[in-house]
Amino acid sequence: MKRTTIIAVLLFAAVPLLRAQQPDTVRHAVLEEVTIQSKSEGIKRMSGAVNGSEIGQDELFRAACCNLGESFVSNPAVDVNYSDAAVGARQIRLLGLGGQYVQMLVEGLPMAGGAAQPYLLGRVPGSWMKSIQVSKGASSVKNGPQSITGQIDVEYIKPDDEQNLYLNLYGDSHTKTEANMVLNKAFGRYFTAEALLHYENQWVHHDMNEDGWIDMPVVRQWNSSLRAKYRRGRYLGHYGVNLFSESRLGGTVQSWPSILPGTLAVLLHTGPDINLLGSGVGAYMKHAFLLNREHNTNLALTATWDRQHLSGGMWQRDIMNDRQMNIAQSMLNSQLMLEHDFTEAHQLSTGLSFTHESMNETYLPIPRYDSLLTEENTPGLYAQYTYKPSYRFTAMAGLRADYSTLYERAYFTPRLHLKWAPADWLTLRSSAGKGYRTTHPFAEYHYLAASGRTLVIDAGLPMEEAWNTGLAAVFYIPAGNRTITLNTEFYYTSFQQQTVLDYDSDPALIHITSLHGRSFSRTLQVDASYNPSDEWSFVAAFRLNDVHCTYGGILMEKPLQSRYKGLVTVSWEPMMALWHFDLTLQINGPGRLPAYNDGEGLVESGDFPAYPQLNVQLTRDFRHFSIYLGGENLTNYRQPVPVIDAAHPWSSTFDPTMLWGPVYGRMFYVGVRINK
Repeated sequence: MKRTTIIAVLLFAAVPLLRAQQPDTVRHAVLEEVTIQSKSEGIKRMSGAVNGSEIGQDELFRAACCNLGESFVSNPAVDVNYSDAAVGARQIRLLGLGGQYVQMLVEGLPMAGGAAQPYLLGRVPGSWMKSIQVSKGASSVKNGPQSITGQIDVEYIKPDDEQNLYLNLYGDSHTKTEANMVLNKAFGRYFTAEALLHYENQWVHHDMNEDGWIDMPVVRQWNSSLRAKYRRGRYLGHYGVNLFSESRLGGTVQSWPSILPGTLAVLLHTGPDINLLGSGVGAYMKHAFLLNREHNTNLALTATWDRQHLSGGMWQRDIMNDRQMNIAQSMLNSQLMLEHDFTEAHQLSTGLSFTHESMNETYLPIPRYDSLLTEENTPGLYAQYTYKPSYRFTAMAGLRADYSTLYERAYFTPRLHLKWAPADWLTLRSSAGKGYRTTHPFAEYHYLAASGRTLVIDAGLPMEEAWNTGLAAVFYIPAGNRTITLNTEFYYTSFQQQTVLDYDSDPALIHITSLHGRSFSRTLQVDASYNPSDEWSFVAAFRLNDVHCTYGGILMEKPLQSRYKGLVTVSWEPMMALWHFDLTLQINGPGRLPAYNDGEGLVESGDFPAYPQLNVQLTRDFRHFSIYLGGENLTNYRQPVPVIDAAHPWSSTFDPTMLWGPVYGRMFYVGVRINK
């Protein structure tokens, strides 16, 4: 850490010596001319007023990237962690807070949350993605009030992209296999369509730490999407439907041979099972009409509909336990938008929105959830003004108003973003804004039902509400005939209302309650990227997290959260980029563990240790295909006890939800990408 501090001080001291560079898009400068390289930066910055970065296909291909959750391995801003070892729930962490505070979008349209939230990252296949935009802080008001810590917008391969057949086949040492297909085809001049298909299965269960409990559930998933695009004259239309099905089977390991297929093994054994079945269907449409080319006046209508279903529980053969659940949810979101550029300096976007969401939840241990139906209608409107007198300055101010029928209240969402480039070697950004979100506590935290602790959910939890402010500075520092891009940023999130997951007040309970006191997150990040030549690129980053919340009247550090993260990535592309060697090293800092009962007595609150993770991949490109092989977690670090009191799954001390580190050890994989 001292070495990182010294390097940062030296870089800042060099600022007065900087020469003029092009802001935001610099690759390298040679004397008085600028040469733009085809090779992308280690971190590609978003060019607008909102602070963020874009992950393109080049970066996605640096790892196996089987799904969205595995797409942030080399990105310093986003963490992805497992939340439990029973059903394999995963969540993003951005600015030190959980994924429920990140607004998830696909091409500007909202993804389904609620019961799908813990598994959402695994339901977006990596082979479908063209790019990912990660913006930090309170984002644009166009997409709603939900963005509190940031926004992640996934762009799929488009129907009218280069017409081809793309296949990706994958297998790893944990017996997981995948098959993906993207097929694009044009039908005449105006209409294009594509089919996206995905299948994955893990064939064998694993118990690497030999605690008698399957490390992660055996997952089988089918996923498909049919999409079309029509463009003619001043009209542009997008349409699509998608279908999804998934099963998750976990439980205890008995005496069968480990070579049995995972699904068959779980079905045959006599110990407790955890069985989750998920399915979903959705459709979307986007219509855009260009009314005036000179002023970029356009009218757009979008709508998306999703229905998700999740059922399952924990049971033993011929002995039904009361940990049974069923969740059905549906969401309809529509929006009418009008955009107009008065001049190049003055732009206005305004719109109307309507969201309908219904949630039907059943969870037998809690009487309120024997059949709980909630419905919410949310009409809203917004206006966003952008002032850009020159490329050096941009101001974007937005305000939206929404009304919730569930909470019977109106609420207002103000947001402001500023970007200023006082010199060609420096770009400054600042942001401030508010965010709101409806909470469905059991749907979002249903994986906690696998714990033996008593799950207590308070009634009448309020809408979550938080302010987020941020500052960022990007320096472009000449180094030889290239440029070092140095980014520094600080974000502060403060909650006025929050749904709190409390492990601390009582070690025998998991209490989901409302905030009584303070809750905040402060994050400081410094990262630098440098391409010393056409073949080499480097990224180094360090982030500090200071996240606190009030539990039982006491302000405490948030548990199961690393206090810092260090990241180094190296990419080498020799022989005209026919070979690609990529290395990523992460150092995840220590954090706080809440007190718990391990079956032998109370274990007081303490710290979990820091741990490293090393990922390596080698890729060879040919004319119409690529072969890649690699390894993940090559340091072979595993959380020593991922499941507390695993030998007694029906006891009150059994708990698979206190995860802070990897469950699997090292893993090797191989795959082929075919492009015709």
